[in-house]
Amino acid sequence: MTVSLDDLPLRDDLRGKKPYGAPQAPLPVALNVNENTHPVPEDVADDILGEVARALSEVNRYPDREFTALREAFADYLGHGLTAENVWAANGSNEVLQHVLQAFAGPGRTAFGFDPTYSMYPLLSRGTGASWRTGRRNRDFTVSADSAASQVADAQPDVVFLCAPNNPTGTPMSLDVISAVYDAAPGIVVVDEAYWEFAPHEERSALTLLPDRPRLVVSRTMSKAFAFAGARVGYLAADPALVDALRLVRLPYHLSALTQAAALGALRHAPAMLAMVDEIVAQRDRMSATLEALGYEPHESWTNFVLFGGVDDPGATWRGLYDRGVLIRDVGIPGHLRATAGTEEETTAFLDALASLDSRS
Repeated sequence: MTVSLDDLPLRDDLRGKKPYGAPQAPLPVALNVNENTHPVPEDVADDILGEVARALSEVNRYPDREFTALREAFADYLGHGLTAENVWAANGSNEVLQHVLQAFAGPGRTAFGFDPTYSMYPLLSRGTGASWRTGRRNRDFTVSADSAASQVADAQPDVVFLCAPNNPTGTPMSLDVISAVYDAAPGIVVVDEAYWEFAPHEERSALTLLPDRPRLVVSRTMSKAFAFAGARVGYLAADPALVDALRLVRLPYHLSALTQAAALGALRHAPAMLAMVDEIVAQRDRMSATLEALGYEPHESWTNFVLFGGVDDPGATWRGLYDRGVLIRDVGIPGHLRATAGTEEETTAFLDALASLDSRS
């Protein structure tokens, strides 16, 4: 007997919903999910393997439930006077955000973000029982401090997500916007800095806003700049009291000993792991310049990807690139597509394939 979701006693608020699902295909050039396509340096990989091997010798025991050494390492990496008490980590930044929602949102509460933004925010919100509300961006995907604060004040959400810089648009968000939203929000404000390492070096992170703002959270990931997407490690910085709240909802021993060991090994080599960031930024900027020369409309990006408009038929263009061995992303914004900045060779392959299409269809 074949059973469908409709035959199961699924929660009513989950009926008709679709799971997160970026296309996966074994193409030569995959630039669709904003991965760092550079491999981990061999000497760093060897050291990480050594850390994992040592952890394996005690894998019969539960890991450090507080992952103290890892929190200390993240605090050292972030700087800004942070300590281990300010840091939390989990299996990817998605689980970090889920912990925040479990603690501060949930049934009868509301989460809020400015659309378009990261597609997991509404999925995580609804999955934890919270309702999801969206705010408006300008046509160039920016949002002003006054508008953002006004919209948040009207919505009165329990959790606000500010993706800075924003996914899927790459748009930066200034600290004055974040401050205004914090002042207007009654609840938790999460600044998702998953792509922060790709922002201009002279810019200030939202980490500088943490003092005296106990409802502010700054989330990061090792997936992007650290080329650690497969390891699934995300983390956040916040007031110690907020970190304590997350202990109420986490699963016991939620970070495995192997995950902790791999992340510690990578953090010890942060300069080497981040050495590729400037190269990726160079490819991103090259991609933007070439897209503009081809007649498209690339948007400003502080990330490792470029969203570009002026695409007459995104489906046909996506398929044309696919047929040429290049996988990028249709994020559902009319007239737009998004491509990750890869290695020089991968970026060239994408740009050459796009130029070879007969027309901008």
